[in-house]
Amino acid sequence: MNGSDTRRSLLRALADAGGPVPGPALADDLGVSRAAVWKHVETLREAGFGIESGADGYAVRSVPEYGGDAIAYGLDAPDVVEYHDRLPSTNDRARNLAVEGATDVLVVAGTQTGGRGRLDRTWNSPPGGVYASLLRRPDRPPAHAPVYTLAAAVAVARACREAGVDAVIKWPNDVLMAESERKLAGVLTEMEGEADRISWLIVGVGVNVDVSGGELPATATSVRVEGGDADRRRFCQRVVETFHALDPDDVLAAWREYAATLGREVRVETPGGVVEGEAVDVEFPGALVVRTDDGERTVHAGDCEHLRPA
Repeated sequence: MNGSDTRRSLLRALADAGGPVPGPALADDLGVSRAAVWKHVETLREAGFGIESGADGYAVRSVPEYGGDAIAYGLDAPDVVEYHDRLPSTNDRARNLAVEGATDVLVVAGTQTGGRGRLDRTWNSPPGGVYASLLRRPDRPPAHAPVYTLAAAVAVARACREAGVDAVIKWPNDVLMAESERKLAGVLTEMEGEADRISWLIVGVGVNVDVSGGELPATATSVRVEGGDADRRRFCQRVVETFHALDPDDVLAAWREYAATLGREVRVETPGGVVEGEAVDVEFPGALVVRTDDGERTVHAGDCEHLRPA
């Protein structure tokens, strides 16, 4: 076990305990010396953790506002957290890790200099947002990849609602405010696959959490602007935990619960032309069913526009 692995295991042990843990017990559990435990505790203190040491052992009393170890502390998901203050793109970094053979990694950046959304659109990434990419290797065929985009949108929408913001989803992956339809978040999924299975899958999210209105375009908003709890650490954890807990076969039902698109008149620009009509349902793995004047059309990919209120 290397130093970073030991530190993660130490954080997990302290989080699971919820109270003081004796140094000798930690050393035995981690397979290291008591001096090594002390050294890692000091490293965590330098990183901003408030860790008390007393007769009963070590106990975490406060956690830094943000950062890799802060996100990892108490995270109920298997991911190794890799944090960078600044990156061109968390998806690009996750792709490099995928090529190296990694999996179950959460790449997080404080800011991005080259963030992007669907259709290669630029994604504004000011400080205060949650910019994160999950690297997975699901045992699924490539045709199922879109369901993970919907799952990420559900995870973000739930995290927004838990933070006190009334978020909804526009097909397939934009998270908006329910009334104003200003954009809170987007999802970008990338993958590489063989004929029968996904080799690797990256789901990137960009969420305006603790971002001021002056940093955002007029069509966007943030959890902070909408009066929600802008705790980025907890927000990021909840997105990852919810995504991890979602069964792909249950995602569509969860997506419908938050859908702003269903029941709306929509215009979808697809590679095969424009589809216009009423959005009536979603089908696995994430296709939109649109009732047009010529009957129902199933749209697997496209740029969706809401034409008028429900």
